[in-house]
Amino acid sequence: MISVGVDVSKEKSMICMLKPYGEVVASPYEISHTEQDLSKLIETIKAINEEIVVVMEATGGYHLPVLKKLIEADIFVSVINPLVMKKYSQVALRKGKSDKLDSVMIASYGLDNWFKLQEYISPDEVYSELKLLGRQYDYYMKLKVQGKVSLTNMLDKTMPGIKALIRSRQAIRPTKDKLNDFVKKYWHYDNITKMSENKFIKHYCTWAKKKGYHAQTDKAKDIYALANQGIPTLSSKTASTKMLVLESVRVLSEVNKTLEIIITRMQELASILPEYDVVINMQGVGDILAPRLIAEIGDARRFHSSKALIAYAGIDSPPYQSGNFYSTRWLCLGSYNQGPLLHRSRRTTACRPP
Repeated sequence: MISVGVDVSKEKSMICMLKPYGEVVASPYEISHTEQDLSKLIETIKAINEEIVVVMEATGGYHLPVLKKLIEADIFVSVINPLVMKKYSQVALRKGKSDKLDSVMIASYGLDNWFKLQEYISPDEVYSELKLLGRQYDYYMKLKVQGKVSLTNMLDKTMPGIKALIRSRQAIRPTKDKLNDFVKKYWHYDNITKMSENKFIKHYCTWAKKKGYHAQTDKAKDIYALANQGIPTLSSKTASTKMLVLESVRVLSEVNKTLEIIITRMQELASILPEYDVVINMQGVGDILAPRLIAEIGDARRFHSSKALIAYAGIDSPPYQSGNFYSTRWLCLGSYNQGPLLHRSRRTTACRPP
């Protein structure tokens, strides 16, 4: 039997082939993620008349070209969680880190765990697309948070206190953002205070109805009072002030549009899956969370119970047993200075210092 270790990096990989007892079939060598190099690797593997497995780590999207070509060639491939591989490498007495050493380690892992290796099974195209969309949704959500921070910093200088008064609630449509729409319309307290109170109230209510928000007279009065009492530190007469505020609004609006496009596509894909009704009926799960859950966990019907799903997520409490002792409840151990360490005990639930 031969284990082929593939240490994947961006656009290239290091290959090592080992037999049991450390016999080297092929010393570590580098290949590029091109049609020519991957075809040569497949030819080399096919030419070996022994049982062979290919082992590689899941490295984001870098390993996908190699994985795709090997699966198409009907070669046994096992994709290992990087955390598992990291723990395996910690057993070695002599530490080292290079692509060649990593490929040898991965090949050795394949030999040591030969009968435990699981062949990689390609997910359905719908799940793959959902997962890709889900990752991009998370990325744009981070951009949205950054955009919110940028806009908040500008509002602290042009409309201090307005964010606390106009709160943007979580909407089904990401593009519906009341604070963003309000700032785009007024952008500086000077644009409010130059109007009389009655005129602003009328102006605000007309704007709110047009945008689909509640046209509250009391809210308009509070905004007008805040505008008169607030002290902007950036002048509305400076051209850069308007430009920076409106650019922050524009960027945030564009990110919101992208989020809406992505989540709409995710909803379209998820709704055709048979397990969608199961996920959408979970407590606390709505139209936005349901496709995101399916994108990460796949077919929820493969879990026999909620406990199995929790264990898959890795947020369940692990068992702790030693001799005649078996834990069933939480015990708080540790020092006050270092913070409590949670441990399960069948004897007590009290949290106490050691």
